[in-house]
Parts: sequence; structure tokens; C-alpha cells
Amino acid sequence: MTPPRSDVSKSYTQIIKSTTLIGGSSIINVMFSILRNKAMALLLGPEGIGMIALYNSIVDMSQTVAGLGINASGVRQIAAVNTEDTARVSEVVAVLRRVSLLLGIIGTTLLFVLAAPVAQFTFGDSRHTLGVMALSLAVFFQVAAGARTALLQGMRDISSIAWIGVLAGLFSVIVGVPIIYCLGETGIAISLVVAAFVNFVASWWFSRRIHLPRPSLSLRRALLEASDLCKLGLVFMASAFLSMGSTYAIRLIVSSESGLHAAGLYQAAWSLGGLYAGFILQAMGTDFYPRLTAVSEDNAECNRLVNEQTEISILLAGPGLIATMTLAPAFMALLYSSEFQGAVDILRWICLGMMLRIVAWPMGFIVLAKGVKSIFFWSEIAAAVVQVGLAWLCVQKFGAAGAGLAFFGLYVWHSVLMYFIARHFTDFRWSPVNRNLINAYLAISALLFGALQLLPLWQATTLGLAIAALAGLHSLRNLADLVPEHALPRLIRPLLNMCRI
Repeated sequence: MTPPRSDVSKSYTQIIKSTTLIGGSSIINVMFSILRNKAMALLLGPEGIGMIALYNSIVDMSQTVAGLGINASGVRQIAAVNTEDTARVSEVVAVLRRVSLLLGIIGTTLLFVLAAPVAQFTFGDSRHTLGVMALSLAVFFQVAAGARTALLQGMRDISSIAWIGVLAGLFSVIVGVPIIYCLGETGIAISLVVAAFVNFVASWWFSRRIHLPRPSLSLRRALLEASDLCKLGLVFMASAFLSMGSTYAIRLIVSSESGLHAAGLYQAAWSLGGLYAGFILQAMGTDFYPRLTAVSEDNAECNRLVNEQTEISILLAGPGLIATMTLAPAFMALLYSSEFQGAVDILRWICLGMMLRIVAWPMGFIVLAKGVKSIFFWSEIAAAVVQVGLAWLCVQKFGAAGAGLAFFGLYVWHSVLMYFIARHFTDFRWSPVNRNLINAYLAISALLFGALQLLPLWQATTLGLAIAALAGLHSLRNLADLVPEHALPRLIRPLLNMCRI
């Protein structure tokens, strides 16, 4: 049964609102990222950017293991409860916060103790042992902040999450850059700890504004709640560890084959490739995932939400990714420096992969919303094996660009896999509109990628900019038909009116 037009419009409006909120904060963060990346590139060069990437990988993997995935499972637990049942929500939140503090302390202690072998394995020497020791503090702050953010996400307080992102980006510039300027490479670890601390303080500040009654939990009840969080959390932890572990492994493959300079090029391309698509993917996890979880028992409603999210995501991401592919040399020079031109081909492969990622992610949330732990776990293992295996083969043959090619190859495989998994659980099918959008954008992206490789630079750039402009107008016109004018940012309303005409 097709839902009423008003309900469909309301659903599209909700997607746009959440994406706009996250997107608005992301645009501000992009500005901060431009300043930070430019400063880091000039102060440290590609080798320093490569070192930052490896330090970040250590923190991400450590906090993932230490957190046991309870923050992600906490989001699902909170989202699955009626938000009017504040007593039940407060029980989940109280246990989540206490367990996360304990896990944060354990994780910090372990990384501090194991700093020497971690540094030796990552960098091939012990010179970075003190830096890894300092990073142990960042692990505590990230695990503790995750519990606070889980409450905001589960309650769908999108504006607060957006503000946390803005504040984190601001302080990464006004505090992190001066630290690097004064201390050089020695200050990298310190700047990452400060960034994690700011994120913790911001998440604490915004989460305390959600007033919940103080729960009266017995020890038995608290242990049962903690057990439920950990059971599902372990699956999330394994998934995140595999994802971050594969990223870490690829950076090690690139640095071992071509040195820290190449690892810096890959990190620059990775950061820039995810800059535009990142806010759409973040909005999916922040708002779409809790909404999908709330209707996870209704397959028809699940499929409708996934199709709507896919349509909006493609319309928003497609033109931007095409423009990024086209202007990759200019972006690298502008946002980093002329030393990073070797990252252009990596960036273009990553943009192709991001186009497929935008398509695959909404379907993947069906598995999460259904809570099918075994399928989710094994699909993540397969994805990690495919990506690392492709990177190992491609980097040897094509250098650092092979890491970008591996990312694209991963999402060719992963998109097909997610489609058949979604078909199995909810009888999912793409809507006719989405089939046309997906086919059109994939064909256009492939054509442009070939043109950028074969045509002279000015001809390929002219073609790419023309395609990006047409794709942007097409997206605006479709958004104008789907969403009421008042739900859209005021800055683009004149353009939408022109598209309607």
C-alpha cells in the first residue's frame, strides 16, 4: 500500500532537515579542515600528514576495542525504546555511562603499557613510544564521549550533534595548529589528545541538557542491562575494528611499499574524498539509523525509508563528487600544497568508490536495524578481507594510487552484496527513480573518469564542470519537487524556484 503523499513529503522533509543540520556543521568543518590541512601540509609536509594518519589509526582502533561497541549498541537500545518512557531510557543511559568510563580507563591503561610494541609495529622503531603513550589519554576521552553522544543520537537531537562537530573542528584549528607550529612532529600526539578532550567536554555539555529521571537500578538489573549492551556491542566493535583495522593495514601497506610520503598522499586524498560525501553518510548514521530501527518490524516501511534516503543522498552527493573528480588537481594545490599532486589519481578513484558507497550504505542499515548480528559480522569480515587484499595487490602494481583503486573495488563488491542481503531480509528493491539515478550517475562518473585520463586537462576539466553543473541543476529540480520550500535552506530557495519554472 502506497503511503499518502503528505506522509512521503514529511519523510523527505525529515531527511533533508537532518542532512541540512549535519551538512551545515560539516560545511563549517570543511572550512576548519581547509585551514587545518593547509597549515599541517605547510608545517609538516606529506611525511607529517602520513604520521598524523597513523597516529589517528592507533587511537581509532584502540578506542574501538576499548569501547566494546557499547556506544553503537546504546544508540540502538535508546532508539528502540519509546522516547516518552524516560524511566527506561534513563536506565540504559546510566549503565552506558558507567560502563564506558570503566572501559575507557581499561583501554587507556592497556595502550599506555603496550606503547613500545605498538610504536615498533607501526613505525618500525621506538622513537614514537612517548607519542603513543600520550595517545592513551585520547582513547579515554573518546570512549567516554561516545556514551554521551549515543544519548543524543538515540534521542535524535541532531542539532546538538551538529554543534559538537563544529566545536571540535574549531578547536582543532585554534589549539591544534599552534601546538604543531611550536612543537613540530612532537606536538602531533598532544594535538590529538586536546581534540579528544574538547570532543568529550562538548558531548558532556550538550547531553546534560537532556533531563532524565535518576534511575533506581539494582545491581542485578544493571548487570543485565550491561550484558545486553555488550552482546550487541561486541558485534559493532568487531565491525568497527575490522573497518579501522583495514584502514590501518592499508596505510601500513602504502608506507611500507612507498614510504611515509606516499602514506601522506593517500591520507590527503582520503580526507578530501570523504569531505563532501561525509556529511551525507554522517546524517544517515545520526538520524536515518534510529528512524529505521523504530520501524524495523515493518518491511514495507523499511524499504520505503531506504529508497527515500538513497534518492536524497544521490541527488545531494552526485554533483559534488563529480566536481571533486574534475577539480582534483586544483583542490590538492589549494587545500594542501603543490607537493600533493601525486594524490590526484588516488582522489579520483576514491570519488568513484564514494559514489557507490552512497548507494550501498542505506541498504546496509537494514541489517543493523534488524539486529542480525551474524550477517552483519561476516559481511564486515568479508569487506575487510576484500579491501586489504585488493590494496596489497594494487599498491604493488600501481603504487599509492592502487589504494584508491582498492577502495573502488571494495564498493563494487559491497554494493552487490548489500543489495542481495537486503532482498533476503525485506524483499528490498530499488524504486524506478533510484534505478534511473544510479545507472545515470554511474555511467556519467565512468565516462568522466575516462575523459580525465585520456583527454588534455583543459578539455577534460571543461567537460567535467559542464556535467557537474547539469547534474546540480537536475538535483535541485528534483529536490524542489520532493520537499516543501520552507524545509530547505533559504540560500538555495531562489535557485529552486528557478528550477520549478
